[in-house]
Amino acid sequence: MPGHKPGAQPAHRRNPSASTFNHIDTWIFDLDNTLYPASCNLFAQVDHRMGEFIANTIGVPYEHARHLQKAYYRQFGTTLSGLMQVHKMRPEPFLEYVHDIDLSVVPELPELAAAIEALQGRRLIFTNGSRRHAENVAAKIGVLHLFEDICDIAALEFIPKPERRAFDSMVSRHGITSHNAAMFEDMPHNLEVPGDLGMTTVLVHSDYIDHPAQLKVRDWRELPEHIHYLTHDLTGFLQTEISERSSHADRDDNAA
Repeated sequence: MPGHKPGAQPAHRRNPSASTFNHIDTWIFDLDNTLYPASCNLFAQVDHRMGEFIANTIGVPYEHARHLQKAYYRQFGTTLSGLMQVHKMRPEPFLEYVHDIDLSVVPELPELAAAIEALQGRRLIFTNGSRRHAENVAAKIGVLHLFEDICDIAALEFIPKPERRAFDSMVSRHGITSHNAAMFEDMPHNLEVPGDLGMTTVLVHSDYIDHPAQLKVRDWRELPEHIHYLTHDLTGFLQTEISERSSHADRDDNAA
């Protein structure tokens, strides 16, 4: 599967302190660069359209718009949050514009769909993007029908990950018991709060880097405390680390 194949490092790494997944009843997946390969580079399209939107809306040259875009991201956590706070913009037009992108580069992933379908329990998508974007992408991959719900940025009153309030709201909104939940993400800092909440965390990493935070992963000699597993191959991880372990546990229970 493009973008989810292992590089020089092992396909999967496990923190020695990590537990198994036998107690998990809720599976939470980030969308972008997690459920589909990062090599699709959808963010390049979104990134360009963010600059266009700012330039057109505020009435500044594209180069200045790009400067504002990155400055707001660093200061407020997301470009959208900066636009809302500084320029009092309504978020809906921004989200609609920036997610109007070409999804032809996103492949159908039947093996991933089968692996997700095999997960026992509830399945949710948790994204800083819009519901419409998540629905379009998940449908293109072929996994939309497998998820109970999508918790998008609007559902959280536009408070984004990695803020603690975003996770607290998501957990409360969906009635999740954190210690029985697993969170899959491509951004290491987005797993800090889930780890603190007691979730089992999985970093879906790729050799295709589109964010500075991901560069630091290359220098890790061991996994940080808040990251229990790291995988370069989400489908393979779900098939082997979860399904096989669960089947072994079932056999052990039956033998007992």
